[in-house]
Amino acid sequence: MQQKNYALFLSITAALGGFLFGFDTAVISGAERDIQNLWELDDWSHGLAVAMALYGTVLGALLGGIPADKYGRKVTLIWIGIFYFVSALGSALVDDVYSFMFYRFIGGLGVGASSVVAPMYISEIAPAKSRGQLVALYQFNIVFGILMAYFSNYLIGTANLDEAWRWMLGVEAIPALIYSILILKVPKSPRWLIAKKQDYQTAREILTRTDPEGVDEAIKLAIEESKSIKGKTSVAALFDSRFRKISFFAFLMAFFNQMSGINAIIYFAPRIFESAGISTEDALFSTIGIGVINLIATMAGLYLIDKLGRKKLMYIGSVGYIISLSLMAYSYFGGMISSNLLPYFVFVFIASHAIGQGSVIWVFIAEIFPNELRAFGQSLGSFTHWILAALIANVFPFFANTFGAGSIFAFFALMMVLQLLWVAFRMPETKGKSLEEIQQELQKTHV
Repeated sequence: MQQKNYALFLSITAALGGFLFGFDTAVISGAERDIQNLWELDDWSHGLAVAMALYGTVLGALLGGIPADKYGRKVTLIWIGIFYFVSALGSALVDDVYSFMFYRFIGGLGVGASSVVAPMYISEIAPAKSRGQLVALYQFNIVFGILMAYFSNYLIGTANLDEAWRWMLGVEAIPALIYSILILKVPKSPRWLIAKKQDYQTAREILTRTDPEGVDEAIKLAIEESKSIKGKTSVAALFDSRFRKISFFAFLMAFFNQMSGINAIIYFAPRIFESAGISTEDALFSTIGIGVINLIATMAGLYLIDKLGRKKLMYIGSVGYIISLSLMAYSYFGGMISSNLLPYFVFVFIASHAIGQGSVIWVFIAEIFPNELRAFGQSLGSFTHWILAALIANVFPFFANTFGAGSIFAFFALMMVLQLLWVAFRMPETKGKSLEEIQQELQKTHV
């Protein structure tokens, strides 16, 4: 019981990076109008100020694996906490829009790097039988952080404070400081110690506390794996014949995650509802339902991921995607279904995402790469996720206005049919296997 609690403590501590991720991403929604008015920004400058964090996220995801590989997961997590802290305070205290963009960009670097390093760290300390649940805590914290940001914005926004937007952004410094202090108390990743430092003794001491049942087998297989991959630890190794298939799995998981249209719907939910004839007030109220359902379904995914497995959750999510997106498209094409039902179709979509892709993506990508290459592989998956998120958020309004929302949702539904086929015929199941056992299975055949 003590070992289980220790692994849970380490996982929750690392997963708090996801809370800051979600909080930092959503908190700008309460401040962006005041910022535009304060500095009299035109539409382009306003959009750039809001999107600057997203550009930092893309770069952070792309480069986050480098310090994680060289200096270790723990050191990188500490710096991520510092980035969040500096970004929160800096964004709240600035006097010009360019400084504001700079500090928001710093926060974005933290978000992107967090999506690489936190799931990776948790996967490397967790027991095989509960790894899915522990890594999925990261996704739960993202969703929880988003809700807390909205709640915090509401409390501050109704408190009649002068320049309330500064308080909205600055309050993030408190959880960022707590996170940075807690990370100081976690040990280094045992898999990193074996792969990069050949420090088997310290690794064994850590695994004995987090995974006492699997420690001997994990050490043995990790050493064998480390010797077999020696000298192949650059980004280019991801495309070596031995690892190309694994890299493609990570790419496809992130690709399909965004091709579901999740960020288009999250970012433009009120507009989607209004375009179907729903009043502005009802549209805004419906977005609250999105947040609540997202949290509940994420909790369900967290509970089920180590019981049903990754593939079954992906099956459930894929079928739910296809049904909900098809009904949404049908509504826009003038089908017999009333537009009043559209919010419920969106709710089904959100639930399908949260219990499927939302729960599985960070777990799966963190599991499938060898210890030596996990930092680079996690960066590949996270970068794919974030660059597509940015692109889809940017082009969705244009394509929706040009081709109609119905056509866009039909396209997303088609992509989810392709995801279902990939899950059925190509996606490996990783439930209940050690990271090293997963490697042995995935490297039996090369692409």
